[in-house]
Amino acid sequence: MPLSSIRLSTWRNLVDAEIDLDASRVFLVGENGQGKTNLLEAIYYLSYGSSFRGQVDSDIPSLGKTAFAAEGKVTREVGTSSIPERITIVWKSRVKEIRRDDKILRDRKELVEMNPTIVYCHDDFSFAAGEPERRRFFFDQTAGLVSLGYIDLLRDYRKILHQRNSALRDGREAILDVLDLQLAAKGLELVEERRNLLGDFDAIFASIFEEVARLGVRVGIRYAPSWKGESDRLTIEEVAERLASQRREEMAMKTSLSGPHRDRWIFTSEGRNFSTTASTGQLRLLSLVLRSSQARYFSEKTDREPALLLDDVLLELDPERRRRFFSTLPASSQAIFTFLPGEQWEDYRGEGTMLYRVSDGRFANQGGR
Repeated sequence: MPLSSIRLSTWRNLVDAEIDLDASRVFLVGENGQGKTNLLEAIYYLSYGSSFRGQVDSDIPSLGKTAFAAEGKVTREVGTSSIPERITIVWKSRVKEIRRDDKILRDRKELVEMNPTIVYCHDDFSFAAGEPERRRFFFDQTAGLVSLGYIDLLRDYRKILHQRNSALRDGREAILDVLDLQLAAKGLELVEERRNLLGDFDAIFASIFEEVARLGVRVGIRYAPSWKGESDRLTIEEVAERLASQRREEMAMKTSLSGPHRDRWIFTSEGRNFSTTASTGQLRLLSLVLRSSQARYFSEKTDREPALLLDDVLLELDPERRRRFFSTLPASSQAIFTFLPGEQWEDYRGEGTMLYRVSDGRFANQGGR
């Protein structure tokens, strides 16, 4: 659902105001530190109930303030009708309240379903070259965008994992047999969901990456589960036996040493780990293509178009790859870009693009729609 406007109160350095966003494409142009990324963060917050910067809510209020609020007006398409709705999030006294119109939302996953949004930002580089947990986060997020059931499954697994780790730390061996069976059951469900994700996502990713990078070799994705068997398919009982066999080591380490929380996603080319051989520029491009693949995968699986937020992501690409990347951007309900004044943003400004000049937390509308 496109966002037609957003109203912010004490959000970082932004001046309290309502900002018109009623266009399919919006450009935010300004120097660093003026508030462009802060606005993207607020838009993302209305879709996930959290920041893409990985920061705690207490970091968001303006200097000297102890609360913040964001309200977005969206349009939901039902058949041939357009229904206006309002999303409001208020954080005050360290308590967060989320409302859809006047109804309180008890679970943030409802926001994901209501207003799916994909952000391209510099921190995405960690998906290509960072720790394995960052890639797990990306693919879990991708699966959760398509299926709210995956979010529930992941939560269930993490709850059992937390209980099991607590038992390992406290030496409560008596309950581990039960927890092992529960962890195996939920964990194997996760593994199967991730396998299902891999097939279609890998094909989308490889196609877009080659179209932009033009390397002449296929760069793809391999999924490597922590629990492996000769047939590559294990039963609950087989996993529980493995967990029991490593119990002494786990109790000594006070943590669970195997399971989906230790699965790996690996980028490959000609049988080698691409992340260890690629240049910094290729890895940067890989992280951008991951986001485009995420958006296209979402659309293919749900027949819906997400909103796209692109935060200065074209800056580090050479002109030719920048052009090719821009041409492969997936269809979206809305796309909002940030640019530095010196960038060639005019080259990408189509008819109807809304343009804002951003300075000192203020957004000056330069026209377009």
